[in-house]
Amino acid sequence: MGHAPGLAMSDQRIAIASDHAGVSLKAVLRAELEAAGREVVDLGPDGDGPVDYPDYAQALASEIESGRADRGVLICGSGIGMSIAVNRSRAVRGALCHDADEARLARAHNDANVLALGARRVSEETARSCLQAFLDTDFEGGRHSARVAKLS
Repeated sequence: MGHAPGLAMSDQRIAIASDHAGVSLKAVLRAELEAAGREVVDLGPDGDGPVDYPDYAQALASEIESGRADRGVLICGSGIGMSIAVNRSRAVRGALCHDADEARLARAHNDANVLALGARRVSEETARSCLQAFLDTDFEGGRHSARVAKLS
């Protein structure tokens, strides 16, 4: 997996969280990140008992806002709730992705710093490829910079 400009792969801190529907996929992606040498902050939950996804999205947004995490990954059943909740933070540009091309474009054109996934909508293999594209792709800047600036 690649890394953001100026950040060594091991220096890039990734926050990850889910709701109860995403716990299993979160564990898979966390292991993938750790195997690639990333520092991972797992914000929970640990079990599959019912939880409220906005609480976990807000916790992850706080990690991004404070600079304690460089990027984030959120997982719920559809990915929709998490993406809505996390994008309430002006510091976050969260993108709900269903394939690696969407994840690549979210980074390249939108400088997305949070990847949202639907555990009931994408396979484990697709989620892994989305994560890899999200981490390997740099923001292109240029014509996209002014547009992204308007988001904050």
